[in-house]
Amino acid sequence: MGMLKAFNQLTLENGYLDFPANFYHRVNPRGLKNAHLISFNPDVATVLDLDPWSVLPSDLARFFGGGDILPGSEPLAMKYGGHQFGQYNPDLGDGRGLLLGEVVNSKGERWDLHLKGAGKTAYSRFGDGRAVLRSSIREYLISAAMQGLDIPTTQALCLVGSEEYTMREGMELCAKVLRVTQCHIRFGHFEHLYYTRQHEALKTLADYCLDRYFPACKTAHKESAEHASAEQAYLAMFKQIRDLSIEMVAKWQAYGFVHGVMNSDNMSILGETFDYGPYVFMDRYQPDFISNHTDYEGRYAFKRQPDIMLWNLSCLAEALLPLIDREALVAALDEYKDLYQQAYYQQMTTRLGWLTDQEGDTLLVDQLIQLATRQRIDLNRFLRDLCDLQADNDASLHQCLGHFTDPVAAADWLVAYTRRTELEASSFPIRQQQMRSVNPCYLLRSYMLEEAILEANNGDYRLVNTLLSVVRQPFEDKAEYARYAGEPPEWAGGISLSCSS
Repeated sequence: MGMLKAFNQLTLENGYLDFPANFYHRVNPRGLKNAHLISFNPDVATVLDLDPWSVLPSDLARFFGGGDILPGSEPLAMKYGGHQFGQYNPDLGDGRGLLLGEVVNSKGERWDLHLKGAGKTAYSRFGDGRAVLRSSIREYLISAAMQGLDIPTTQALCLVGSEEYTMREGMELCAKVLRVTQCHIRFGHFEHLYYTRQHEALKTLADYCLDRYFPACKTAHKESAEHASAEQAYLAMFKQIRDLSIEMVAKWQAYGFVHGVMNSDNMSILGETFDYGPYVFMDRYQPDFISNHTDYEGRYAFKRQPDIMLWNLSCLAEALLPLIDREALVAALDEYKDLYQQAYYQQMTTRLGWLTDQEGDTLLVDQLIQLATRQRIDLNRFLRDLCDLQADNDASLHQCLGHFTDPVAAADWLVAYTRRTELEASSFPIRQQQMRSVNPCYLLRSYMLEEAILEANNGDYRLVNTLLSVVRQPFEDKAEYARYAGEPPEWAGGISLSCSS
């Protein structure tokens, strides 16, 4: 890493302005009344080469809450389309968020700064362009939690509150989140250009993505004919987007994460978890779990997420038809299910402490999931206790069995698991350390967020910042956070979330 910068040395560029004017709408952010810093994530600051110790809360409040503009920033709202709950919507775009610009760090990486809750844009339709404190806390903390778990995600530098109100579920306080990621291009960007028959613009966007995000795809396939070479590069890019998306959703399924609104406009081409709404880490393993109470048909239920990702990739593939042969795209999509299965079982066997492949591994994973489903156990807390299981230690066995209402079936599985684990070369301490590095002690559960939101609405932000500390290092067991490693309270099951979450 190069020299860390002070906040006033941060300068922005915006390469997206090189696109034709119909790709975006230029607009400045609207400030909030009495904007003030609620929380700041130093991990994200260092990605931008910012010295966390030199960042002033007043600067963060001014530039990301109060409406002041950073040097070099030329804010814009992006235009895109997308499929929402299975239906194409041509009227989408950044309705409450602005791309402020991009920071180039000492590694040569370009990081977008995107301000959520910045005010009305040309794409707000009937909305006010604001974000409320409740949803902003949820996005800010889950960004850090997913990063801590090594699940691909956008990040968030800071959360800014205000004394301004807007109407959502009653009158609610407004807030802003500064999202940081290397890419804000969604599947919906390509869909918009395809459905409006802007094929030249589609090619322009695809070339931009190749150059900026997938440069290796340009040299991976060299053909004698120039046209064939370009098409091979686009196809290689699509396959890369597919593979990144598979890695992301496999981790969701392995850790019990429910996104809740897997619309194609909420899908990043970098395979990052994006546009957090009514998300949930399940307290009890339920394949049919629906996190969004407005998803009446269960389209985005937990068990459907891998299939919905394939459906979204099919939407992207259709949008790329002007650039790539249909049969090649169909063949790439046909590979999805096998690739997903490989990725998912890899995640699960790693969580179970197996670093070699043995016959019957997938069967043992499936049997565990069936047990977890029938007995509705907290799979993440069980797997954390499984890290400590030793064949000659009765206490560790009872700890694992304590998660099950019917321990007999669980005992049979644990016997088979122990036999399988003995095939690994690593000793218990090494395996335990490896398992603890992928099985978190803490997850960002719904009840934790509800408590933090309640206190923040009363002007107390301490719990928001405590939870930030908890989720940034979810694998490290700390005595002061013991409550968050335990069983969620009974009232947690009654929490209801909607798209406005």
